[in-house]
Amino acid sequence: GGSAMAAVRDVEIDPEGTFKYILVRLQRPGGGEQRDIVRGTKAAEFHNHIFEKVNPEMEKLGYECKCLGGGKIEHNSKDKKIRVFGLSTGYGKADHSVTVEILKKVYTDYEITWSDDKK
Repeated sequence: GGSAMAAVRDVEIDPEGTFKYILVRLQRPGGGEQRDIVRGTKAAEFHNHIFEKVNPEMEKLGYECKCLGGGKIEHNSKDKKIRVFGLSTGYGKADHSVTVEILKKVYTDYEITWSDDKK
């Protein structure tokens, strides 16, 4: 049912700084429900490090994961601003506009923008 999927948070990102992020699609095997989540952390040197952490967690909950691309997030908690930009060499560029919509669900009082800038 929806309970396991509801337990998965839409967004898990570092509270401050600039770091890599990926957009991940969760799907029940054989189709059915799916949703996209955002994961990002300074701890990840490469985008695949994030995916390698998320994937087993989600498989345990019964989801197949697909990385839809990546980029960078600049999170300024003091000014309540998030900027989404850049791309992942390995996974390609995530659709930052989708990422922004997901971020807005969680950071409701933030100014959230995106661009295709590399820096």
